[in-house]
Amino acid sequence: MTFLHSAARRRGFTLVEIAIVLVIIGLLLGGVLKGQGLIDSAKVKNIIQQSNSLTAAVNAYQDKFRALPGDDPLATTHVPGATGNGNGDGQISEYYLAPQHLALGGFITGSYNGSTDFMTSAQGGAVYLYNDVVGGRGGNGIRFDNLPDTFAEQIDSKLDDGKPNTGSVRANTAGGAYTSSGAIVPRTAIFF
Repeated sequence: MTFLHSAARRRGFTLVEIAIVLVIIGLLLGGVLKGQGLIDSAKVKNIIQQSNSLTAAVNAYQDKFRALPGDDPLATTHVPGATGNGNGDGQISEYYLAPQHLALGGFITGSYNGSTDFMTSAQGGAVYLYNDVVGGRGGNGIRFDNLPDTFAEQIDSKLDDGKPNTGSVRANTAGGAYTSSGAIVPRTAIFF
């Protein structure tokens, strides 16, 4: 009789036990994926906030000094410590000077040397105040480099029309559309 009892105790898992384990694993995976979505959403909100703050900083600089940061021909006078002046043509082609002018003027935080430093986004890519052509539109704006296409699409949808080649938010996407495939968008610009 002892042989029968010990054999009965060594049986495998029942179907119900396996089903319960699979449900628990599914719930855990669902929670992880939902958590990643929340993290991504927070990064997009942070990038939009950064864009809004930079636009406000550029407008405040322009109101105070009657010139664009980076392009300011009197920047070394306006913001002591600036390493260079712009050419005053109304186009921010001096993109390394722009964050330095804003920081030294007290419009943004950070320290920029005016020649190699650049701002970064919540995603970690470079951020420039720049006169550039992105998605078929040219002009001064804020350019975010190397965003996932889902981030670029969310930013475009929240600030504009959700299309990468129309409106004030433009993106250099493959085929002129957002794919939600995880591809990296090399340039996303918010023109002002």
